[in-house]
Amino acid sequence: MTKQKTQIKLVLLFGICLSAFNSYGQDLQTLIEDAISNNPGIQKFDLQYKIATEKVNEANSLPNTDFNFGVMAISPEMEMPMERFNVSVMQTLPWFGTISAREDYAASMADTQFVEVTIAKRKLALSVSDLFYQLYEIKAIQEVLNENIALLQTYERLALTSVEVGRASAVDVLRLQIRQNELKQEIAVLIQKNKGLQAAMNSLLNRDYDNEVSVVPALEIPVNDNYYSYENLSVNPELLKYDKLYQSIEQSELVNQKESGPMVGLGLEYINQDNSPMITSPYKDMIMPMVSFSIPVFNNKYKSQTKQNELRKLEIKSQKNERLNSLKAKLSKAISQRNESRIKYSTQEKNLKRAKDAEEILIKNYETGTIDFDDVLDIQELQLRFQMDKIASIRNYYEQSAIINYLVSAL
Repeated sequence: MTKQKTQIKLVLLFGICLSAFNSYGQDLQTLIEDAISNNPGIQKFDLQYKIATEKVNEANSLPNTDFNFGVMAISPEMEMPMERFNVSVMQTLPWFGTISAREDYAASMADTQFVEVTIAKRKLALSVSDLFYQLYEIKAIQEVLNENIALLQTYERLALTSVEVGRASAVDVLRLQIRQNELKQEIAVLIQKNKGLQAAMNSLLNRDYDNEVSVVPALEIPVNDNYYSYENLSVNPELLKYDKLYQSIEQSELVNQKESGPMVGLGLEYINQDNSPMITSPYKDMIMPMVSFSIPVFNNKYKSQTKQNELRKLEIKSQKNERLNSLKAKLSKAISQRNESRIKYSTQEKNLKRAKDAEEILIKNYETGTIDFDDVLDIQELQLRFQMDKIASIRNYYEQSAIINYLVSAL
């Protein structure tokens, strides 16, 4: 089971990180590994799995052995032999195959709990990925804002020069300065937002909230996407969990059938007697083997349990179908949103190129003395919007890719 657990962990990490692995190496994978190793929630599920595994040993046990001891407190004066004390031992044995059936049932419940551990780890990896991409977005936006501030400072110097020669108004300089202040304010707000996201990430990693979380400098949307269909959902652990539950109920019914059989008791009783003139044999004490049977004559309990198990299996089938429909909707939504991100990314790339061309025209116009700083601000705002929309598209693309990998990756 340990080897299987390790394999699942490796596949888990690979599945979540696959879509962006070439872009940023081990950064996200390292965070996911740290989270899985240190997160208290995962530790809780691991302990629950160990408890479920230990129940297999619990199932491999017999009922308590009965020991009885009796002693004659007051002996009446009689010539016939009297019992001084007696000792007996009795062991009840379940019907053949009952213990192995219980072990199989406990093992099936442990398998179900193991799937729960896997699901918890995958969900944790997804949460870490989501925060990682949000942190990337903040860092990328900060870089873009700093670039735009530097660009506005360049325009400000041009405006000051134009004011000196009478080709621009001081109002243009003030407007450029106001715009810089607005961008600096956005950077300050992003810094605070970044602190909150880092605290959330550190919470998942179970470490100090103010630890620095490094993210990649840049991400790009790959040229091609992998194709996924609804059939890929069949390997999702959230569905496998219902298969394991179904198997555990089948094992429970086997236990029920075995327990509906008789129980056999084997024992031995020893009776110690007083000496008596009526007994001439040296063997006055008695040893008596005992056998008992416990037969469930009124077995409505077991019939009812069988009916309940049949109903539980139908319930699990319904739950699985309901969850499958939910996962189909999530997969469809994730694929759709990822495609939307690709379309938006492509559009912003084109718009940025056009905005750069317009910027170059403005600079050339400045050389001829005809620059319009209203156009300068308009172009700058357009560039900034296109750049931020492009970053948002990248973040959403990778977030949706992580969700898709979560949905279609096998154990």
